[in-house]
Amino acid sequence: MRPSSEQLHIIKSGGATIVPEAALVEKLDRGQPLRIKLGVDPTAPDLHLGHAVPLRKLRQFQDLGHTVVLIIGNGTALIGDPSGRNSTRPPLTPEEIAVNAETYVEQAFRILDPEKTELTWNNDWLGPLQMADILKLAAQFTVARILERDDFASRYTNQQPISLHEFLYPLMQAYDSVAIRADVEMGGTDQLFNLLAGRELMEKLGMEPQACLTLPLLEGTDGVQKMSKSYGNYIGITESPSDMFGKVMSIPDAIMPRYLFLASTFDVDKSEQLIADWQSEKLHPNALKRLLAANIVTAYHSEAAATEAEAEFDRVFKQHETPAEIDEISVDLAVDAEGQVYLPGVLAEIGFASSASEARRLIDGGGVQVDSQVLTPGEYQLAVERLQNAVLKAGKRRFIRLV
Repeated sequence: MRPSSEQLHIIKSGGATIVPEAALVEKLDRGQPLRIKLGVDPTAPDLHLGHAVPLRKLRQFQDLGHTVVLIIGNGTALIGDPSGRNSTRPPLTPEEIAVNAETYVEQAFRILDPEKTELTWNNDWLGPLQMADILKLAAQFTVARILERDDFASRYTNQQPISLHEFLYPLMQAYDSVAIRADVEMGGTDQLFNLLAGRELMEKLGMEPQACLTLPLLEGTDGVQKMSKSYGNYIGITESPSDMFGKVMSIPDAIMPRYLFLASTFDVDKSEQLIADWQSEKLHPNALKRLLAANIVTAYHSEAAATEAEAEFDRVFKQHETPAEIDEISVDLAVDAEGQVYLPGVLAEIGFASSASEARRLIDGGGVQVDSQVLTPGEYQLAVERLQNAVLKAGKRRFIRLV
């Protein structure tokens, strides 16, 4: 295995905190494979690059010779992780968990090496617990200790409801660490309390406690908000190569280092060199972003797909041509007495705008084209013949053919 100092440099790249770092160094110094734990509650089936950040870090651990233990939280998901929440999370049904988990695992193995991954389900050890076991586990923590969590403390202070079962969540996650004998547990910065609870429980039960590694949240394509489908700034790992390439090209220059360390497959030395070349102006920002976009597309599709996606990007944004392949959508066009169609309503219906008023603003700003012709401000009513089988373009990257 690599020297512990070299491993630590790789592990810390793009990370937030290691608690305590000395404990991790001591474990690495032994030169033995460590057990690296990540627990995921399958609350949503589709992953984006933000979800993939801890999976990328796990893959680094695998490449360093360590064993990854991926825990599917089919037990904890029955409660729902309250981390960062200001209200009780609705629990999922076992059927919803099973469907989401199947999709999650398939997508996770696009990143992880299955041969170096132990896939486990925490209801295997949480489900058989009897009431006496749960009481014994709960006795290891005080209410005051649980209320140290920022989200619980805030909800308690603001007199927002906290269900008693939510207090059990960090205990159950901690017990996962005991069950699989974790050396390191990973999670987002909002998970630090839960990670430390695992360390505390292991110590109280006479085990060597785990080290805790937190990772930052990845900003979305807007460069401000965390990546999220609800913010519309996400890059899905199952998106088409052209969409993925275009979205990466749209991120602000300032967050390129974050994407290099957290979302790409470049090794740490390569990422550091690329950033240095960009900052010293040896490498143009556009050139760096193209390398990044091609790397990410290759990771989830193929090198050939990345090459074609870049060519497609250039056709659309440099030559201003229509994409070679355009999705089609069947729309029932509502025609008025004059044979006109209210286009803002169509744009809202197909999801190119959140409402007709937003669609009007998009048209007025020159952001809508019909068969490559830019609509003028106030051009809302179009002849039905003009829209039949037409290609609509909204913004820079969204194309659709009406059929």
